[in-house]
Amino acid sequence: MPCRLDVPQNLMFGKWKYEKPDGSPVFIAFRSSTKKSVQYDDVPEYKDRLSLSENYTLSIANAKISDEKRFVCMLVTEDNVFEAPTLVKVFKQPSKPEIVNKAPFLETDQLKKLGDCISRDSYPDGNITWYRNGKVLQPVEGEVAILFKKEIDPGTQLYTVTSSLEYKTTRSDIQMPFTCSVTYYGPSGQKTIYSEQEIFDIYYPTEQVTIQVLPPKSAIKEGDNITLQCLGNGNPPPEEFMFYLPGQPEGIRSSNTYTLTDVRRNATGDYKCSLIDKRNMAASTTITVHFLDLSLNPSGEVTKQIGDTLPVSCTISASRNATVVWMKDNIRLRSSPSFSSLHYQDAGNYVCETALQEVEGLKKRESLTLIVEGKPQIKMTKKTDPSGLSKTIICHVEGFPKPAIHWTITGSGSVINQTEESPYINGRYYSKIIISPEENVTLTCTAENQLERTVNSLNVSAISIPEHGEADDISDENREKVNDQAKLIVGIVVGLLLAALVAGVVYWLYMKKSKTASKHVNKDLGNMEENKKLEENNHKTEA
Repeated sequence: MPCRLDVPQNLMFGKWKYEKPDGSPVFIAFRSSTKKSVQYDDVPEYKDRLSLSENYTLSIANAKISDEKRFVCMLVTEDNVFEAPTLVKVFKQPSKPEIVNKAPFLETDQLKKLGDCISRDSYPDGNITWYRNGKVLQPVEGEVAILFKKEIDPGTQLYTVTSSLEYKTTRSDIQMPFTCSVTYYGPSGQKTIYSEQEIFDIYYPTEQVTIQVLPPKSAIKEGDNITLQCLGNGNPPPEEFMFYLPGQPEGIRSSNTYTLTDVRRNATGDYKCSLIDKRNMAASTTITVHFLDLSLNPSGEVTKQIGDTLPVSCTISASRNATVVWMKDNIRLRSSPSFSSLHYQDAGNYVCETALQEVEGLKKRESLTLIVEGKPQIKMTKKTDPSGLSKTIICHVEGFPKPAIHWTITGSGSVINQTEESPYINGRYYSKIIISPEENVTLTCTAENQLERTVNSLNVSAISIPEHGEADDISDENREKVNDQAKLIVGIVVGLLLAALVAGVVYWLYMKKSKTASKHVNKDLGNMEENKKLEENNHKTEA
């Protein structure tokens, strides 16, 4: 505090004093103009806190609230005393305000204490203001109530100010920030300090109920587990609900979820949930349980005879239109199978598969393993090698289970190859034998499976005699099935040929009275011209 006086020429000394509230002086410092010495009065509250400079400026260290006084600088001459007062004001910035004693929650439409805003250690005292979302809150009867209180510390003389706020919340206060501030005066004027924002948990009753299916799915199928979840929009949300299932008028009390396991098609319908104490506050949802049934008739392993009729049906029953696919031995068929007359190539593993495209994982399939059985059927062919050194005899066999083929030869001749067989495909294969006969021989082919044993024979001329009417080999792929009418015609023709053959043999025996019988009898497929050749050869021998 500078001494606001001009120093006179005849100055003797200078002094500082302060005035008590009653106006009485208390001297605190003295400085002689001649001796340049400083003396401080014995005032306990200023002990070791004062400093008086040569120009009579007084400094007070560690300022206190009690230093707020009227100080006077005195300059004394021989004939006069000059005085200059200084009024000292002391300020202390308050601590940052904070909201304490906060309510754990607020309830809508109820006037309830939100908390206290407190600011400590200020001088002079400050003023507290409340804000909602940055806007000042003013007292409103029944909605906003503010109670202000200040306290002073007897030792430090500092103020603590507190403001309590009672507030009636609405749902619009959800997530709204509340703050407070303290406004105080300092050496440079008025200032404001703000507290941190606080957001309060607002409790409000449920006004709407919703229901949903967990886990969320585009479609529900039989066998699924589904959970119904009921939610209320209140805070805190309701913990229990009433669940109503289709066809059950009585509700089921449960938590906010209710689980149905392994649902069936009869679970399709409307599901509802409501509050325990407000049954009219409810929500509903419709659940459709998709299903898919497949019936294959016949199914499993089926054994039929060749030529039989086998009707096959794959019946579908579903909650939506289903796709149907037929497979045979893992190859997709263009249409469903139909068997009016079974063939060996019809045998295999058939699968009828159906699915609902809109429902993930809803597929059904049934299988039919078809076995087509047949007794062995034999057809024999012969062919002379272009070299003229051998003849090839082929026994074509048809039947299932696969017939075993066995050859027997009546007559003399070397067998060049007797082991060559074709692959067994669609119930057919052949066995080939290559011979070089020295004389006329008969080859017998025997085919046997679990159903029957079939035998067929073929006469073969000596290697030196050319064969007539040789049949070319017929591949399995190009051979066509003979229908019933063709079989009848072939039977008649074969019968006539056999009758002609027998008549020729009898006539030859009668005319020649031979003692030796024919070494070979053509049982099935011999022809007239071959037997005539044999007869001519015998005539030449006798001549």
